[in-house]
Amino acid sequence: MSGTWANMTAAELGREIGKGRINPVELTEFFLDRIDSHPLAGRIYARATAARARGEAMAAASRAKSGLRKGLLDGVPVSWKDLFDTAGVATEAGSALLKGRTPGRDAAVLETATLQGLVCLGKTHMSELAFSGLGLNPVTATPPCLNDDKAVPGGSSSGAAASVAFGLAPAAIGSDSGGSVRIPAAWNDLAGLKTTAGSLPMTGVVPLFEAFDTIGPLAHSVEDCNQIFAAISGDAAADLGGASLSGARIAVLQTLALDDVRERPAQGFEDATRRFAKAGAEIHHLAAPEAAEAVALAGIVCTAEAYGIWKATIEAAPEKMFPRILDRFRSGGQISAVDYVVAWRRLRQLRKSWADRASNYDAVILPTSPILPPEANRLMTDDAYYVTENLLALRNTRIGNMLGLCVLTLPTSQPSCGVSLMCGPGQEARLLRLGAAAERALQ
Repeated sequence: MSGTWANMTAAELGREIGKGRINPVELTEFFLDRIDSHPLAGRIYARATAARARGEAMAAASRAKSGLRKGLLDGVPVSWKDLFDTAGVATEAGSALLKGRTPGRDAAVLETATLQGLVCLGKTHMSELAFSGLGLNPVTATPPCLNDDKAVPGGSSSGAAASVAFGLAPAAIGSDSGGSVRIPAAWNDLAGLKTTAGSLPMTGVVPLFEAFDTIGPLAHSVEDCNQIFAAISGDAAADLGGASLSGARIAVLQTLALDDVRERPAQGFEDATRRFAKAGAEIHHLAAPEAAEAVALAGIVCTAEAYGIWKATIEAAPEKMFPRILDRFRSGGQISAVDYVVAWRRLRQLRKSWADRASNYDAVILPTSPILPPEANRLMTDDAYYVTENLLALRNTRIGNMLGLCVLTLPTSQPSCGVSLMCGPGQEARLLRLGAAAERALQ
């Protein structure tokens, strides 16, 4: 049976542990063996945490034998993006600037997940300091893309997505500041949850934009996203039973989100919309100028904050950085304090206006990314292509970050093409219920 473990969801594995059909130690060894032997594992994992994983799996096996399991995912191994602090293990955030950085304590969410019984398999590669939606990282490693071996996997949670897509972890935990969970999830045919900023503690997480940084799962199913969100928050999982799209009011975002969408992402989104309608959803169309204006402010509030956080570290050794990422950070140094304050005041107004406009709908939907995964080699050699693809990759996902929403991406009928459902801040339970119903419609 172990041959099928790589294709099972985290929740399915958890249920089998609960029935006594899977031993957590054997399950963990199965995934550690895959990490050791898979030809692409070096591009996916920055480092495995085998000793820790084995210890945690043994404890989970003991609890399972005694009937003292802590929850559905107790004993299930997962991967962690390499910006979550792990005690005694290097956490380098995809950057030579942090090479050898070894924290003394786990990130708060990793501590919580460990108390809930999740097994830490290791740390996954990522975009440098999380500042790219592409997943291209010539400094450490560029993970593979599931559907195109010449393409980038999406970022910045690139290795997180690849670890799940290539069967080297049942699920992964990543971060999302501008699309960094949703883009790699979409490009690798996974579900990915961007949580509301502030809903989870960021203690022990290497920052990018502290006002926008969020934590979220990448997994094979909405159920997995729901269970992992519960495990890393320490709260009860949302009840997904009986979720339905019948009568749900779903708005297609017309502003910005559908501009310049390429053929296959457009096909995937249109098919998803039809399936939602067939499942009983009422499909409406929403023009919202707030979306476009909010995204335009990202170049001010996000880049200024990123450079403010990282300036001293970067300028001490700028030669260690990929030049294109270095340039993105340094652009934040050109923004005045006055422009930053004006932009934030306006963004708060836009968030209120959006909340009023979107309150008539259960969710707002849009293509997760308007483009397919770009070609890695061309990104390295063609400056114009890099700029265009990076900005387009992030454009639609930034809407959710800038407006302070929670967002779920799901795979569509087209490979590497996702559909996103957006709900208001703090509405993760509602979003996950809608997502579970949407997932059934898409399948």
